[in-house]
Formats: sequence, structure tokens, C-alpha cells
Amino acid sequence: MTATAEDRQVPEEDQLRADLYNFLGLILSGPPDQLLLEQTVGLNGDDSDIGQAFNALSKIAKLSKPKSIESEFNRLFIGLGRGELLPYASYYLTGFLNEKPLATLRRDMTVRGLKRADNVYEPEDNIASLMEMMGAMIVGRFGEPSSMTDQKTFFNRHIAPWAGHFYSDLEAAKNSVFYAPVGQVGRLFMDIERESFRMSAE
Repeated sequence: MTATAEDRQVPEEDQLRADLYNFLGLILSGPPDQLLLEQTVGLNGDDSDIGQAFNALSKIAKLSKPKSIESEFNRLFIGLGRGELLPYASYYLTGFLNEKPLATLRRDMTVRGLKRADNVYEPEDNIASLMEMMGAMIVGRFGEPSSMTDQKTFFNRHIAPWAGHFYSDLEAAKNSVFYAPVGQVGRLFMDIERESFRMSAE
């Protein structure tokens, strides 16, 4: 059994970062059920930009129903043939799916002992999976928590080059209602992480 974050004495700030990565991963992996929607309603933020984005997300969650969000999710990410957005690193970085960014990610996953679940058929370089991987690395869900240097390397290689662009697109997508503030939270969080890693010691 994997030790919990508390057992591993992950600093509170890192636990909060992991929680946000995990939240984004969960809410982008599929439309939220009633429980996740209720948890989203309970979010509240401070006067910072990201705090205000959380408040906006909480308000829209309170007005939303799982069925309407499911329809929105399908229009955004599935659609007839394809959705409005293709949330994959390969697509954002090369214009095509299943390209070099996916191969690079798979190599890095192998080094870290990570592999795609048997019941998952989506390419690993989708935004939800990458958010979940970062959350897992921070708290050590698959072993020891990753060092800040290792987190920075993974972030800069697999997330920083495209995630902010994706979140901006999600925020502005014509089909985004519930997912517009999700995009805003994601975009601002990526900015915070990028600056934090930039300022961290080499």
C-alpha cells in the first residue's frame, strides 16, 4: 500500500499544489458527477487573481447541473469526429496527435515507473493525465515525493510548453460555460508554477 502524503511529511504548500493538480486532472478527465460538482461549489478564494477565478468557478458550479456540464464537455472535447479542443501535448506542439512529445513523455514515465492504466485508451499526453502525474509526483503517490528539481524538469518538458495555451483556449472556447473558469484557474496556476520553478534554485 502506498504511503499517504501525511506519512511522507509533504509540506502543506506542496500538498495544496498537488490538490490543485489533482482537481484539474479530475475535472478535465470527464464531466463532474454530483459529488465533485458539490465540492466545486464549496471552493472559495481570496482577492488574488486565482482566488477570484475560484470564486467564479464556484458560482457557475452552483448554477450548473451534471447533465448540462456533460453536454458541454462533449462539445468541447468529443464532438462529432472531434471536439472544439484537442487537449494533447502532441497536437499543441506539432499539430498532430501521437507525435514526438508523446514518445518523450512515455520514456519519462517509464523512468519513473509510471504507465497508463489498462482501462485507459487515451494517449498519455492529454492535459488531465499530465495534471494527475504532477500531483502524484509532488506527494509521492508512486514512491518517494519528487524533488523540486525533478518536478521542475517534468513541468518544463511536458507541461510548460503548451498547458497555458490550452487553458487560455479553454477559457475562451465558444462552448465553454462551466469550463471557462476552469480554464482561467488552470492558466493562472500554470503561470504561478512557471514563475515558482523559475525562481527555485537550480
